[in-house]
Amino acid sequence: MKKIARTLISAFCIILLIVSWVIATNSRSTAEKQLVLINEATALMGDGIYIRAVPLLEEAAEYETVHTRIAESLLKKAYLALMDNRGFPRRYTTLLEKQMNRRDAEPYIFLEAADYYLSVSKISEALSVMRNGLDRTGDEDILEMYESTRYAFNINRAAYEDVAAIFYNTIQVKSEGKWGIANADGFLVIPCRYDKISTFNRDRAVVRSGGNIYAVDINNNRIAIPNEAVVDFGNYAENRMSVLVNGRWHRAAGEFEIGDKAFDDIGTYSGGYAAAKYNGRWGVIDISDNWLIPAEYDEVIRDELGRCFAQGTVFVRQSGYVYLFTRGHFTEAVFEDARPFSDEGYAAVKKNGSWGFINTNGEEVIPFVFDDALSFGQHLAAVKIGEYWGYINLLGNIVIETTFQNAKSFSGGSAPVLTDRGWQFITLIEYSTRGGF
Repeated sequence: MKKIARTLISAFCIILLIVSWVIATNSRSTAEKQLVLINEATALMGDGIYIRAVPLLEEAAEYETVHTRIAESLLKKAYLALMDNRGFPRRYTTLLEKQMNRRDAEPYIFLEAADYYLSVSKISEALSVMRNGLDRTGDEDILEMYESTRYAFNINRAAYEDVAAIFYNTIQVKSEGKWGIANADGFLVIPCRYDKISTFNRDRAVVRSGGNIYAVDINNNRIAIPNEAVVDFGNYAENRMSVLVNGRWHRAAGEFEIGDKAFDDIGTYSGGYAAAKYNGRWGVIDISDNWLIPAEYDEVIRDELGRCFAQGTVFVRQSGYVYLFTRGHFTEAVFEDARPFSDEGYAAVKKNGSWGFINTNGEEVIPFVFDDALSFGQHLAAVKIGEYWGYINLLGNIVIETTFQNAKSFSGGSAPVLTDRGWQFITLIEYSTRGGF
């Protein structure tokens, strides 16, 4: 039995040696064949005969040896030389995709692909490649290219006499003296037929037509009317709005259920809170009319939609100065003016006659160098330099040039800007490629 065992072991070793020799021989011949193909193709390319070099390099690139990356590099060079020929752009991008999909894909592949897409004005494809490269490699050069490209935009054709700020992907717009609702990039969804219209929220907006006040849905159908003599209303948000009844403002729900407590004025709800004026003084209330900040101040700073609360912060004005209330207490920071925080980013504040930006602790994060500014929305903030408006990023760099007569905050990937045609909308190309930041 021992003799048989020794025989079997010897036979197995011989077979293993033969198999290893065959694999090694085949590997060498594969690599050698690949080198022959590469050398032949290189000679042809040296003479400018790219069309005949391509099939040689395509065959060489199919082998998996240490020379494969060289074959692919030469093949891309040949493809680029033949770009005017039908089918070669697609061959080139297919090879790039193959290289980018490798686990060990290096940053230069993503940079090469992005650069190509930018050269043929395919910005959305370039942005997608750069985001993929950043996720995979975190490379600084890719980040630099991404930051220099991600703020490319299209300007839409729609133009209006006046607009409000974008609110959850819709916006109040005015045309021929009447108000309606458009989506975030300016295309009308509720026609401009009303003397006044609120923000659109939870499938409805409140409108005034002549002496009638009622709620409409997105298809412009009347869906609710007040049971009391409502003579005016504020913006509708978080299933709450303010309504004016008998000379006093009340909190009301979407079906016009009117609260008992009366105020001198009420702002728009955001984050569960709204500015409210009571006995001539301003404070902040919650949705049950309880005071977060007592009505002791000259003013609660609100944005153009009437909102005052975001990221746990509120700005109040007292005796000509503006103070920041954050996370239950006031900071020591003092300003000349301010714009409320949005749901993200920094707030614009005024100090020593110029505008800059602070974080929620009241600390300066972007210097006070602007003539006017709005708080950040979607990582961008509208700023005014001289007579014109543009946009900065969170680093304080101008990324959309100051060429507009006026500008408002980004939301839903778009922002209203004032041009010679009226209020138009710019939409970030990046937003359309990924559905938002």
